[in-house]
Amino acid sequence: MLLDRAALADDVLPAARRLLGCELAADTPQGEVRVRLVEVEAYRGDDDPGSHCYRGKTPRNEVMWGPAGHLYVYFVYGMHFCANIVCRQDGVAGAVLVRAGEVLSDVGAAHARRPTARGRDAELAKGPARLCALLGLEREHNGVDVLAPSSPVRLYAGTPVQDADIRTGPRVGVAAGQERPWRFWAAGSRAVTPYKAGRARLEGPDW
Repeated sequence: MLLDRAALADDVLPAARRLLGCELAADTPQGEVRVRLVEVEAYRGDDDPGSHCYRGKTPRNEVMWGPAGHLYVYFVYGMHFCANIVCRQDGVAGAVLVRAGEVLSDVGAAHARRPTARGRDAELAKGPARLCALLGLEREHNGVDVLAPSSPVRLYAGTPVQDADIRTGPRVGVAAGQERPWRFWAAGSRAVTPYKAGRARLEGPDW
């Protein structure tokens, strides 16, 4: 069952917790690839210096103003795509970065898409860039509605991670606002990324 849009039309922190355990599926040349989300990171709007929305709306980030349930995909460091799921009420900026997932679909097909994982299943979608590569998320997926049944990328409700099994800590790889404990992950998952402090400047999208 697709996740209900109302579950994301909320502040970024409860929305991020709700996304843990959800299943993100994408149509690829190797068939459907599906992951269970085990690590996410929340970003708010103009009160969050770590957010791409902090300095206001631009043609690049306008999808972050809603409606909820759409993808915000950006290219960073000149190398990688990262994907966020937009949340909050329509017209209010906010999104949750999908940082890591556990593969639920055919693992052989997943390794064919991510041969550098070298046989380690936990490495297939460990980190936002690897997750995007596995699912084939690129610039053309920016703005896709993941709650539409006909979408090439779909978000299913899955089994929510219980509060007792959710951990939280500083955000990874951002310079501004990294001290906020807005990264959430499922305790015990080997796909969760290790903590790494951010760079000395705010990293925005490259296009």
